[in-house]
Amino acid sequence: MPNSAQIELWHAEKVATQVAVSTASNGIHYASWGETRLSEPDLERLVGTVPAALSGALSRRAYFFVPLAIADTGEIMVAPTFSVDLGDRAVCHRNATFGSTEAVFLSTRLMEDRFGLAFEFFINVAHNFVEVAGVPESFVSLVWSQAEAQVRGETSQDAWETRRRAQDTLNGQKVIDERSRNGYFDATFSDALAIYMLSLAVDFDYHDLREREYPLLAAPALAERLRHVASLFPANPGYEFQILYRRKG
Repeated sequence: MPNSAQIELWHAEKVATQVAVSTASNGIHYASWGETRLSEPDLERLVGTVPAALSGALSRRAYFFVPLAIADTGEIMVAPTFSVDLGDRAVCHRNATFGSTEAVFLSTRLMEDRFGLAFEFFINVAHNFVEVAGVPESFVSLVWSQAEAQVRGETSQDAWETRRRAQDTLNGQKVIDERSRNGYFDATFSDALAIYMLSLAVDFDYHDLREREYPLLAAPALAERLRHVASLFPANPGYEFQILYRRKG
């Protein structure tokens, strides 16, 4: 393994100008640079998971899969390979803007497995989509009805906290915090969209998404959200959406 002192960091913009950016069949722009340990077929399969119906809102985005995006520099720097020292200085992703292109640099070597990298990519895609297109009203109605019914748990810390604040009480009376409620809609839709894409890309157990700080959303409620997302953004040819409540065997 190379010593970090021997590894030259590259400016993100230099990487973006020297690497060939491809466009997947679904319209997503992406590139790979450095020792990512991602094969081209695996990368194509991962990027190709994103439903084509999302690509219009992502037309100015490009996703760069690099070994490490460094976190502790003022300028956005990336490493062409991995070292333990640089890994300690890296972050899961960094965003940059080059002219009209919004670039997302994803650290492939920080992820322990395909599941981790896929979810990091999909949650970025989901947030990027929401920034441009917002949240469908039909999904807003669904999740708010679940929140008002006090369905157990949520899909992320952000969703859990914004839901709690949105439904806070003042002097014993429920007061709807509209800012928090809108944040809740953004968080829940981004989460649901990312989990939906993850389900198309890899076989995983829903409880793999569990975090310690909040209870995970009840499975039937999540299934309702995912089916709704699937109806809005059908899977691309070659990908299949299904929910299995109990594994066989």
